Amino acid sequence: MAFVKACALSELEDDTPKRVEIDSTPVSLVRTEGEVFAINDICSHANVSLSEGEVEDCAIECWLHGSSFDLRTGKPSALPATRPVPVYPVKIEGDDVLVSVTQES
Repeated sequence: MAFVKACALSELEDDTPKRVEIDSTPVSLVRTEGEVFAINDICSHANVSLSEGEVEDCAIECWLHGSSFDLRTGKPSALPATRPVPVYPVKIEGDDVLVSVTQES
């Protein structure tokens, strides 16, 4: 699993998603409840950016139709979305937020 620097930890505000691109993959980084999560930035229902949505209770809500996705699992917790979005492993090293978007074979 290859981890790459996504941003500095100091760039993340609590409960405020930050969109980054890692190896051509759009990723929404969220610092909440003392942890940092990385979730694919594209809603599985409407193909819009999740990083423009709100964060609450370790979930991110799509701003367009209100679908909500668990930041830990990517599973939808509110309709109309029914398919999960990918989540990615995160490591913190010093002030660096490292994310792996590669899949193990």
